[in-house]
Amino acid sequence: MPPAPPPLPGEPSVERGGLGVSAGTPSDPGTPSSPGGAGVRGGLVAGGAHGPEHLRALTAVVLDALAEAAPARGGPLPAGGPEAVAQSTRALCSPVLPEEGIGPEAALGDLVRAVAEGAADPADPACVAHLHCPPLAVAAAAELAGAALNPSMDSWDQAPAAGVIEELTTAALARLVHPTAPAPDALITSGGTESNLVALLLARERAAPGPLRVVTGANAHHSVHRAAWMLGLPAPTVVACSDGRIDPDALDRALAGLAGAPLLVVATAGTTDEGRIDPLPEIARIAERHTAQLHVDAAYGGPLLFSDRLAAQLAGLEQAATVTFDLHKLGWQPVAAGVLAVADAAMLAPLSLRADYLNADDDTEAGLPDLLGRSIRTTRRPDALKMAVTFRALGRRGLGELVEHCVRTAHEFGRAVDAHPQLRLRPGGIGISTVLFRPAVADALSDEAGDAVVAAVRRTLLAEGRAVLGRAVAADGDGRSRLWLKATLLHPNAATADLLPLLDLVTAAADRAVSEPAEDRGEIRGVREASAADGTEVPGRERLSP
Repeated sequence: MPPAPPPLPGEPSVERGGLGVSAGTPSDPGTPSSPGGAGVRGGLVAGGAHGPEHLRALTAVVLDALAEAAPARGGPLPAGGPEAVAQSTRALCSPVLPEEGIGPEAALGDLVRAVAEGAADPADPACVAHLHCPPLAVAAAAELAGAALNPSMDSWDQAPAAGVIEELTTAALARLVHPTAPAPDALITSGGTESNLVALLLARERAAPGPLRVVTGANAHHSVHRAAWMLGLPAPTVVACSDGRIDPDALDRALAGLAGAPLLVVATAGTTDEGRIDPLPEIARIAERHTAQLHVDAAYGGPLLFSDRLAAQLAGLEQAATVTFDLHKLGWQPVAAGVLAVADAAMLAPLSLRADYLNADDDTEAGLPDLLGRSIRTTRRPDALKMAVTFRALGRRGLGELVEHCVRTAHEFGRAVDAHPQLRLRPGGIGISTVLFRPAVADALSDEAGDAVVAAVRRTLLAEGRAVLGRAVAADGDGRSRLWLKATLLHPNAATADLLPLLDLVTAAADRAVSEPAEDRGEIRGVREASAADGTEVPGRERLSP
């Protein structure tokens, strides 16, 4: 073993021994000079023979802080709004870079407490604003192992076994999405945005000479437009939607108007605002008729494939050349857990890249797997590990049962909204597990004032820390666009009863919203008088909490 390098001026000496490293002063080599600095070099790495011992003690600090945070927070997010959260977080975390460290236990305790007490916790049934799932414990535990071992998925010598696990995971997902394709494949990505970017990149490289023209619905995720911009493509042609889904006739006309150009149709299976699934079989037929490539953004809806009962909603998905599929939505994985499935592995050839220090020709010829062409990124986390652990733990049927639970709960919640005299469910049904609704009192106001009430309800509940509801602009039954509250139900075991207190919270907040602004009092008085005349009850001012 080579001798240890001499210490820098003013630096404690370092002694090597086995896999650990002890650091201290020359007179007392085993004692760190401060809680930080030298103590960090005292063998406290997460991997190696002794790493798990160090990690076990620190993990206990993290778990204690997490256990104490939820009662301290008292709800799905902290009360007080951005300024209050910023103030309490800074009090625990500043300075982030002190001159002398305070030690790992104290730092972990403070910062984990800060981020947990100040979290919007998707495990709370009242946190339903976004496609933001509560991760499964088994997936989070696998994430810890991946972080401790820290494989980088860009060369075999950094990730020997992790590369095999990724290969097994991507093969399973590719076959799930493209069950009859002769050679499907899939890539692990950071999420739907990266998956859509890579899909457009691959389509551009497959296109005939001339700029690729992207055609998508008005319901498409913003990442489709951003990807076209990043890749130097013309701005996508946007076609009209009906009830939140691409209008096939409008798509047909748009493709006919672009005849002669290489074309890519981007459909959506699970829109962000409404959870709608485009008519995929009809879109696939139209795309084929116009010799257009087809990509489907199924970041939200893709996991319906785990369920035998629900998979039929994605009929036609298998005809897409590329499919975006996210598992940090209806897959209960910690971020990030994105996938891009391709019908033919040969489509991935444009991603091939040679860097001698990562995948030299002679190393590849000697049998070392080439991982560099599996992503547009170089360094990447072993995100397939947590997916593989979850798949093995639950199986396809177990995952399907969780998906079915979320969908069933959304329909039950929607029926509860529909039955509530002071709320109104958006016409058109539930989209996957997304429920749009609004307080009925807003409908008695002008469109602008009614939308302002809906927005105020959401912000009030956020500021009070009572609920995290989303917002979406969508067509009403009369065809006019209105603002709706959005509940995206992704909790794998929350019951409908756990969600019902949201309804009382919304009605109480709506009553406050219409009662307080002076400029709306005339309209509000009319609402109250009409309610008294027909015997319906206007919500009271009491505070309610789930």
